[in-house]
Amino acid sequence: MEDFFEKYINTVKETETILYTGSVTAVKGLMIECNGPYSKIGEMCTVKNSDGQDIIAEVVGFSDKTVRLMAYGETKGIQAGCEVVASGKVLQVPVGNKMLGRVIDALGRPYDNKGPLENTGYYPILASAPDPYTRKEIDRRIVTGVRAIDALLACGKGQRLGIFAGSGVGKSTLMSMIARNTNADINVIGLIGERGREVMDFINRDLGEEGMKRSVVVVATGDQSSICRMRAAYTTTAIAEYFRDQGKDVMLMMDSVTRFCHAQREIGTATGEPPTQSGYPASVWDMLPKLLERSGTNSKGSITAFYTVLVDGDDLNEPVSDKVRGTLDGHIVLSRKLAQERHYPAIDIMASISRLWHRVTGPKTQEAVDKVSRLIALYEENKDSITLGMYEKGSNAEIDEAIEKHAAIEALLTQKETDHCTLENTLKILSAVSGIEIPEEESEEETAIKTKSTVEIIRENKMDDVATENAQSADDSTEAGTENAMADAAKAINLLGGVSPQTSNL
Repeated sequence: MEDFFEKYINTVKETETILYTGSVTAVKGLMIECNGPYSKIGEMCTVKNSDGQDIIAEVVGFSDKTVRLMAYGETKGIQAGCEVVASGKVLQVPVGNKMLGRVIDALGRPYDNKGPLENTGYYPILASAPDPYTRKEIDRRIVTGVRAIDALLACGKGQRLGIFAGSGVGKSTLMSMIARNTNADINVIGLIGERGREVMDFINRDLGEEGMKRSVVVVATGDQSSICRMRAAYTTTAIAEYFRDQGKDVMLMMDSVTRFCHAQREIGTATGEPPTQSGYPASVWDMLPKLLERSGTNSKGSITAFYTVLVDGDDLNEPVSDKVRGTLDGHIVLSRKLAQERHYPAIDIMASISRLWHRVTGPKTQEAVDKVSRLIALYEENKDSITLGMYEKGSNAEIDEAIEKHAAIEALLTQKETDHCTLENTLKILSAVSGIEIPEEESEEETAIKTKSTVEIIRENKMDDVATENAQSADDSTEAGTENAMADAAKAINLLGGVSPQTSNL
């Protein structure tokens, strides 16, 4: 009986009894200006439209007595004098285990026509990153099901990586492969600024029924307001944080961070912020690391995050790419050249890096990765002379091996979109290509837990160095002692008249 009344009791507790109101004075592009209400930055307000429909808006700035709002929908129908009611609350998103399999919008409302959400509570979309002292160490490997990543760019649970590429190179396809094949407990996927057509394509064609069973999808299409697109990124992160706090290993995927930055640029321009790099206001560079740092581990669970970055003009050094790459724990670069060669996924191994791969892999796997990476680099370095027939076999043993194993390496790095490759199978192929035997136990998730930390290895090496020095010192003292003994013996021989005691017995 208590459970029956609980939701009604919570509704009563959350109801504001005193509401502050104001009135619209102007609408300037994306911005709604009003006289009042008494409110704070980030507070949700309701604009009473002239046609009887309510418009949800958020407070984004002030100037004297003027409050500036950004609407979560069309501003059509708003006129001077429309009433504005402050809610007294910032945006919160509904959370609960029954959200799995659902598609919601930036405000946490159902987007899939499956009825109301059966949530158990609310999480604020604006939150701080976990305290560094409470973050668990990243020492468990996560499986993506993509051979090129699992073999040469291994990731840990709680690691954050960026997928960098220009348009049409395969970011969304790679993300869907990871969503279907990962061994994470739950997927939380944010489609930020996507084309309307791609939303249902991703849900039905790429993710599928099995993938949706353990996923929550947040959608803000490109035609929605900039505040919607920007807040959808925070909503996605808040839902992932809820499941992490339940002790789950969460896979967070956001497509794309670039459109989040574009949305904030539009908001910043509308509020009068001066532009900086590439027209982006300073608020973008402040908000970006705060958003990205919220993923990762905390004391309860983990959020492994893949953020796609739409690289403007295929320039990896443009401002957004440069900032994201410097904040995350690794980057996967998709090459347009490889995509044109029908090499899928079009991952440029030499341009990509996982900063924590050595922490979640075993020693033999690391040897194999180093060997294969070296062969890839050698082949690319000498590709022109090889393809033109200028290279003579036998000139260099390493280059000969790179040529011989090129086809096998290509087979390792390419994969059909529908293929699923287990970690065990991936390591077997890596072992065969490298010629280095990888033991079965290195395919376990906890492989890195059994390995020694850098400090422990250094400490042991220092102890070994001391032992070696002591042994060398003992050898030196023995040699010195022998030399002294020989000198003493020579003196004794001289004292004996030049006759050796040994020879005198002969």
